[in-house]
Amino acid sequence: MKLDIKEIMTRLPHRYPMLLVDKVLEMEPGKSIVAIKNVTINEPFFEGHFPHHPVMPGVLIIEAMAQAAALFSFEGNEQVNAADQKLAYYLVGVDEARFRRPVVPGDQLRLEVTADRISKAICKYSARALVDGQEVASAKLMCAIRVLED
Repeated sequence: MKLDIKEIMTRLPHRYPMLLVDKVLEMEPGKSIVAIKNVTINEPFFEGHFPHHPVMPGVLIIEAMAQAAALFSFEGNEQVNAADQKLAYYLVGVDEARFRRPVVPGDQLRLEVTADRISKAICKYSARALVDGQEVASAKLMCAIRVLED
């Protein structure tokens, strides 16, 4: 299953400048995803990180992987939609994070995430980000689903 940006925006609550997934190339609901984040010099974080040598912050690479995870985790589940304003999908844990090389303007991040465990409350994933076929980052992610109070 493939998704364009319009379809992604119906599934995630994030918007500019925090929407970090541009396209989904492959998705197996509840199991895995391959998504793309195009990194351009127009990203607002490059103004300060760093003006003389722009580098995408590692925490935003992690966030991009977590957003990709949210897209496939509940696809087809009528009871859970990460874009639902009555639910919150929080990144609550990052383990074994590794950053192997800087991500710079012009790079295209390929986000590959697989589910280790998905439940109604806690989800665990193995994630990695690649540029030109080379791994630039990887991590074990944990996300939680919470019902928001009015």
